[in-house]
Amino acid sequence: MTEPTTAIAICEAFLGAMERRDLDRARSFVAADGLEMVFPGGARFSGIEQMVSGAAGRYRFVGKHFDRCDSWGAEGQESVLIAGTLHGEWLDGSRFEGIRFVDLFDLRDGRIWRQQVWNDMGEYKLRALAGQG
Repeated sequence: MTEPTTAIAICEAFLGAMERRDLDRARSFVAADGLEMVFPGGARFSGIEQMVSGAAGRYRFVGKHFDRCDSWGAEGQESVLIAGTLHGEWLDGSRFEGIRFVDLFDLRDGRIWRQQVWNDMGEYKLRALAGQG
């Protein structure tokens, strides 16, 4: 298997591994000194396992369709923005799709050290509870 070499390819491979719950593969893209993950509502996780555990109470699985990928910075210190939509399955077995997301990654020497996540999942759930979608 060819290893990703660009910052965007590294982040896409990380997200793919997370979606498949191939946590060993996902960890291979993380900085040696760890990963900071920040999610909507200020939820902070200090690593992959902690985030996966926290997600277990929200949905069965989630996947991402990428609509936009951008990167900037100098080699050794790069940032990547990936935007698109979420799809997956809630805990009750009902499916969802089309929920907007933006992930912002910061990389140091080709490894992810921070992921910041924004999405409309909370708004989507509120509308569903109100019977609006």
